[in-house]
Amino acid sequence: MVVDDHRLLAEALASALKLRGHRVLAAAAPAAGAADLVIARAPEVCLLGTAAPAEPGAFDPVTKVKRERPQVAVVVLGPVPSPRGIAAAFAAGASGYVRHDERIEGVERAIMKARAGEAAVAPQLLQGAFGELLNPSAQPDDEAQRLLGMLTPREVEVLVRVADGEDTRLIAAGMGIAPSTARTHVQRVLMKLGVGSRLEAAALAARTGLLDRAGPLNPGPA
Repeated sequence: MVVDDHRLLAEALASALKLRGHRVLAAAAPAAGAADLVIARAPEVCLLGTAAPAEPGAFDPVTKVKRERPQVAVVVLGPVPSPRGIAAAFAAGASGYVRHDERIEGVERAIMKARAGEAAVAPQLLQGAFGELLNPSAQPDDEAQRLLGMLTPREVEVLVRVADGEDTRLIAAGMGIAPSTARTHVQRVLMKLGVGSRLEAAALAARTGLLDRAGPLNPGPA
């Protein structure tokens, strides 16, 4: 069963799995009630999408499914996670974590591992997750500072401009770079932040206070 708030993603992934010989009970796109759908259908494996693994309560559906249907293996589909996000997924009872941009072969491997009772996650991600579970940080992370540490000064400027609503042309003009270079910077920012769109990046920056930490923009070359 494939459950994701983005219907096109859920249906596309379900179709790809069917073509590879898997029986898909349902491809659903609920705004809420994901756990209830999975509990009602009781698949062997559920691919459960989340857009924000760091958000409080992101894995509550996993906890509910495992409480009501412990035999269902839940594999989370999400953006590039932090070790804490992976740890939270496993702590909730997930059998694995697969990135949204993973190839269908990788998703299929995760399904097979989950069905076999194995951890369906890349080894390096699993190592970081278990490290976080065994040795949790003494203090809560400063999310804004953590995100700033992932970005170069130029990428921070790009993010600020994206949050200000500038398109690629304006970003390029303001920074004195080619539009293709600006586009590359934007894509790197999205990848590092683990988001799928400029709107999501701007929302994340605003929510964490990153924009306040970034300071004013430097004027571009004359």
